[in-house]
Amino acid sequence: MEVKELGHLVLYVRDIGRSVAFYRDVLGWRQVLPKPDGAGSGPLPMPFAMFNAPSGRTHHELLLIEVGPDAAGLPAGRRVGLYHFGLKIGTSDDELRAALRTLQEAGATVLGATDHVVTHSLYIADPDGNEIELYVDVPGMDWDDAELLASPPRALQL
Repeated sequence: MEVKELGHLVLYVRDIGRSVAFYRDVLGWRQVLPKPDGAGSGPLPMPFAMFNAPSGRTHHELLLIEVGPDAAGLPAGRRVGLYHFGLKIGTSDDELRAALRTLQEAGATVLGATDHVVTHSLYIADPDGNEIELYVDVPGMDWDDAELLASPPRALQL
């Protein structure tokens, strides 16, 4: 068996409306289902929303499923499970700076910015505390250079 690519990500969220507003309106994902007219609500027994990136690369890349306000939160500190997922948002620090302004204007939680040598990253949290890395690749880096890939991260000033 050989994995060809990461296909999609599914997240449980407390409030589907709040999460849709974040992923669609702040991060710019394209909502696939349900459609604005309510079509395609689907067979799931709870509210959900399906998205793909504006590129339309596949049927969906992100699925949100509402589990309600009483769902347990993410435990703090070291734990087993998802740490974050990364979303490439462009090719320059100018695009990261523009993203930072958009996030700040929307009142999103910004956790920090890191220079990973091969990428520059902005870390944020969605409304349920799921961590997201928004990044750009640094031009001219050799992705086959293991030493470069293992370089210690540094603070990034945007």
